Amino acid sequence: MAKTKKTTEVVNNAVPAGYVPTLKKLYKDEIVPKLMKEFSYSTVMQVPKLVKITINQGVGDATNDKKLVENAQQELTLIAGQKAVTTLSRKDISNFKLRKGNPIGVKVTLRATKMYEFLERLIRISLPRIRDFNGISEKMDGRGNYTLGIKEQIIFPEIDIDKISKILGMEITFVTTAKTDEEAHALLREFGLPFKKHNN
Repeated sequence: MAKTKKTTEVVNNAVPAGYVPTLKKLYKDEIVPKLMKEFSYSTVMQVPKLVKITINQGVGDATNDKKLVENAQQELTLIAGQKAVTTLSRKDISNFKLRKGNPIGVKVTLRATKMYEFLERLIRISLPRIRDFNGISEKMDGRGNYTLGIKEQIIFPEIDIDKISKILGMEITFVTTAKTDEEAHALLREFGLPFKKHNN
């Protein structure tokens, strides 16, 4: 019950008038000028932007226990600061006792203020909590986007480790307007995503 109340408070959390997220200000004041110089853009409009962040979480045992999906939805809502929705199976898969329309996971799409706030929490608080952390992979998707795999939801301080029913991983996808992986990498690097250093 307490978790549900807390989840509702997160979703209804209003943004104060005139509030500008720290990373949005950083993008405008520092990242844009840096990328214009690095890639010799002729206009600000050419500088890539971060459009949205999507978080997907599969719940493999959901066919046997629907409560797992409900718990995952509540947890992801707390992590993202925005209500997560369930994802449904698109077809029947008899081997997995899965029927079309069955809930199999949860997801959330963040834009604007919520996106910047989540990104800041991810970079400054959550990723450093990963044991033996030494940076994230640099592998992009070839279309200027980047997906980060997280093995355990407990790296997020919003999650009470004593109340979770199952350790779950997730995929966090950063969608940008960059035309190349190189530009997308530079954009995310300047935001502060801790990519692994090259070994020369």
